[in-house]
Amino acid sequence: MIEIRFHGRGGQGAVTSAELLALSAIEEGKFAQAFPSFGPERRGAPVIAFARINGEPILVRSQIYNPGIVVVLDPSILRIVNVTQGMKNDDLLVANTLQSPEELAGKFDLPLKVAVVDAARIAREELGRPITNTTMLGAMLKATDILPLESFYGPFKTRFGSIAERNISALKRAFDETRILQPSS
Repeated sequence: MIEIRFHGRGGQGAVTSAELLALSAIEEGKFAQAFPSFGPERRGAPVIAFARINGEPILVRSQIYNPGIVVVLDPSILRIVNVTQGMKNDDLLVANTLQSPEELAGKFDLPLKVAVVDAARIAREELGRPITNTTMLGAMLKATDILPLESFYGPFKTRFGSIAERNISALKRAFDETRILQPSS
Protein backbone atom coordinates (compact mmCIF):
# COMPACT_ATOMS: atom_id res chain seq x y z
CA MET A 1 0.00 0.00 0.00
CA ILE A 2 1.23 3.50 -0.85
CA GLU A 3 0.64 6.08 1.88
CA ILE A 4 1.06 9.79 1.16
CA ARG A 5 0.94 12.81 3.47
CA PHE A 6 0.38 16.30 2.05
CA HIS A 7 1.50 19.41 3.96
CA GLY A 8 0.20 22.81 2.94
CA ARG A 9 -1.60 25.89 4.15
CA GLY A 10 -5.35 26.39 4.15
CA GLY A 11 -6.46 27.49 0.70
CA GLN A 12 -3.50 26.01 -1.20
CA GLY A 13 -5.21 22.79 -2.15
CA ALA A 14 -3.58 20.08 -0.01
CA VAL A 15 -6.98 18.45 0.56
CA THR A 16 -7.84 18.79 -3.13
CA SER A 17 -4.48 17.18 -4.03
CA ALA A 18 -5.24 14.14 -1.91
CA GLU A 19 -8.76 13.86 -3.37
CA LEU A 20 -7.56 14.19 -6.98
CA LEU A 21 -4.86 11.59 -6.38
CA ALA A 22 -7.44 9.14 -4.99
CA LEU A 23 -9.88 9.78 -7.85
CA SER A 24 -7.13 9.30 -10.42
CA ALA A 25 -6.07 6.02 -8.77
CA ILE A 26 -9.67 4.81 -8.89
CA GLU A 27 -9.77 5.73 -12.61
CA GLU A 28 -6.83 3.31 -13.01
CA GLY A 29 -8.73 0.50 -11.28
CA LYS A 30 -6.97 0.84 -7.93
CA PHE A 31 -8.45 1.27 -4.48
CA ALA A 32 -7.88 4.63 -2.86
CA GLN A 33 -8.90 6.92 -0.05
CA ALA A 34 -8.22 10.56 0.75
CA PHE A 35 -8.99 12.55 3.87
CA PRO A 36 -7.94 15.77 5.61
CA SER A 37 -6.76 16.32 9.15
CA PHE A 38 -7.67 19.74 10.44
CA GLY A 39 -9.74 21.49 13.04
CA PRO A 40 -10.84 25.11 13.04
CA GLU A 41 -7.97 26.23 10.82
CA ARG A 42 -8.29 29.33 8.74
CA ARG A 43 -6.92 30.23 5.34
CA GLY A 44 -3.12 30.21 5.60
CA ALA A 45 -2.88 27.91 8.63
CA PRO A 46 -0.94 24.63 8.27
CA VAL A 47 -3.10 21.77 6.96
CA ILE A 48 -2.39 18.07 6.50
CA ALA A 49 -4.16 15.71 4.11
CA PHE A 50 -3.63 12.01 3.49
CA ALA A 51 -4.08 9.54 0.64
CA ARG A 52 -3.71 5.79 0.32
CA ILE A 53 -3.52 3.75 -2.87
CA ASN A 54 -3.61 -0.02 -3.05
CA GLY A 55 -4.36 -2.86 -5.44
CA GLU A 56 -6.76 -4.38 -2.90
CA PRO A 57 -9.51 -2.88 -0.74
CA ILE A 58 -8.16 -0.57 1.97
CA LEU A 59 -9.45 -1.56 5.38
CA VAL A 60 -7.44 0.82 7.56
CA ARG A 61 -9.14 4.14 8.33
CA SER A 62 -6.55 5.86 10.51
CA GLN A 63 -4.31 8.82 9.98
CA ILE A 64 -1.06 7.99 8.16
CA TYR A 65 1.82 7.85 10.64
CA ASN A 66 4.57 6.40 8.43
CA PRO A 67 4.15 7.84 4.93
CA GLY A 68 6.34 6.57 2.14
CA ILE A 69 5.76 9.86 0.34
CA VAL A 70 5.44 13.38 1.75
CA VAL A 71 4.39 16.27 -0.49
CA VAL A 72 5.00 19.84 0.73
CA LEU A 73 2.95 22.48 -1.11
CA ASP A 74 4.38 25.54 0.67
CA PRO A 75 8.11 26.01 1.33
CA SER A 76 7.47 27.88 4.60
CA ILE A 77 6.06 24.64 6.05
CA LEU A 78 9.58 23.18 5.92
CA ARG A 79 10.64 25.67 8.63
CA ILE A 80 7.74 25.12 11.04
CA VAL A 81 6.72 21.46 10.70
CA ASN A 82 8.79 18.28 10.91
CA VAL A 83 7.62 17.03 7.52
CA THR A 84 9.82 13.93 7.75
CA GLN A 85 8.16 12.65 10.92
CA GLY A 86 7.44 8.94 10.49
CA MET A 87 9.51 8.61 7.31
CA LYS A 88 12.19 5.96 6.83
CA ASN A 89 15.39 5.79 4.82
CA ASP A 90 14.81 6.03 1.07
CA ASP A 91 11.25 7.40 1.40
CA LEU A 92 10.30 10.27 -0.92
CA LEU A 93 10.01 13.96 -0.03
CA VAL A 94 8.53 16.18 -2.77
CA ALA A 95 8.72 19.92 -2.11
CA ASN A 96 7.74 23.21 -3.65
CA THR A 97 11.00 25.08 -3.13
CA LEU A 98 13.67 27.13 -4.85
CA GLN A 99 16.34 24.99 -3.18
CA SER A 100 18.20 22.33 -5.10
CA PRO A 101 17.44 18.72 -4.19
CA GLU A 102 20.93 18.49 -2.65
CA GLU A 103 20.35 21.57 -0.45
CA LEU A 104 17.00 20.29 0.77
CA ALA A 105 18.26 16.75 1.39
CA GLY A 106 21.11 18.17 3.49
CA LYS A 107 18.61 19.55 6.01
CA PHE A 108 17.42 16.11 7.12
CA ASP A 109 19.07 13.31 9.06
CA LEU A 110 17.50 10.62 6.87
CA PRO A 111 18.80 9.59 3.46
CA LEU A 112 15.66 10.47 1.50
CA LYS A 113 14.80 10.55 -2.16
CA VAL A 114 14.13 14.26 -2.73
CA ALA A 115 12.21 15.89 -5.58
CA VAL A 116 11.94 19.66 -5.89
CA VAL A 117 10.13 22.05 -8.19
CA ASP A 118 9.30 25.76 -8.20
CA ALA A 119 5.59 24.98 -8.13
CA ALA A 120 4.57 28.50 -7.12
CA ARG A 121 6.15 29.98 -10.27
CA ILE A 122 4.56 27.35 -12.51
CA ALA A 123 1.15 27.89 -10.88
CA ARG A 124 1.39 31.67 -11.26
CA GLU A 125 2.36 31.32 -14.92
CA GLU A 126 -0.23 28.65 -15.78
CA LEU A 127 -3.11 29.49 -13.43
CA GLY A 128 -2.51 33.13 -12.57
CA ARG A 129 -2.40 32.26 -8.85
CA PRO A 130 0.16 30.47 -6.64
CA ILE A 131 -2.15 27.55 -5.82
CA THR A 132 0.22 24.61 -6.11
CA ASN A 133 -1.99 21.55 -5.69
CA THR A 134 -2.06 20.31 -9.30
CA THR A 135 1.52 21.39 -9.85
CA MET A 136 2.76 19.34 -6.90
CA LEU A 137 0.91 16.29 -8.16
CA GLY A 138 2.97 16.57 -11.36
CA ALA A 139 6.17 16.72 -9.31
CA MET A 140 5.15 13.67 -7.27
CA LEU A 141 4.36 11.72 -10.43
CA LYS A 142 7.79 12.53 -11.87
CA ALA A 143 9.45 11.02 -8.79
CA THR A 144 7.25 7.90 -8.64
CA ASP A 145 5.52 5.44 -10.89
CA ILE A 146 2.26 5.54 -8.93
CA LEU A 147 0.04 6.62 -11.83
CA PRO A 148 0.37 7.93 -15.37
CA LEU A 149 -0.20 11.66 -15.93
CA GLU A 150 -3.16 10.88 -18.17
CA SER A 151 -5.12 9.35 -15.29
CA PHE A 152 -5.53 12.86 -13.85
CA TYR A 153 -7.12 14.43 -16.92
CA GLY A 154 -10.66 13.15 -16.26
CA PRO A 155 -10.72 14.09 -12.55
CA PHE A 156 -9.23 17.51 -13.39
CA LYS A 157 -11.95 18.13 -16.00
CA THR A 158 -14.64 17.14 -13.53
CA ARG A 159 -13.20 19.20 -10.67
CA PHE A 160 -11.99 22.30 -12.51
CA GLY A 161 -14.32 22.60 -15.49
CA SER A 162 -13.30 25.52 -17.71
CA ILE A 163 -9.85 25.84 -16.10
CA ALA A 164 -9.03 22.13 -16.29
CA GLU A 165 -6.69 22.56 -19.28
CA ARG A 166 -4.64 25.16 -17.41
CA ASN A 167 -4.34 22.76 -14.45
CA ILE A 168 -3.30 19.96 -16.81
CA SER A 169 -0.63 22.28 -18.23
CA ALA A 170 0.60 23.01 -14.68
CA LEU A 171 0.68 19.27 -13.95
CA LYS A 172 2.72 18.55 -17.10
CA ARG A 173 5.15 21.45 -16.58
CA ALA A 174 5.86 20.39 -13.01
CA PHE A 175 6.44 16.83 -14.24
CA ASP A 176 8.96 18.15 -16.77
CA GLU A 177 10.69 20.65 -14.44
CA THR A 178 11.03 18.54 -11.28
CA ARG A 179 14.60 17.75 -10.20
CA ILE A 180 15.26 14.53 -8.28
CA LEU A 181 18.05 13.36 -5.97
CA GLN A 182 18.30 9.67 -5.14
CA PRO A 183 19.23 8.92 -1.50
CA SER A 184 22.83 8.30 -0.61
CA SER A 185 22.47 5.48 1.89
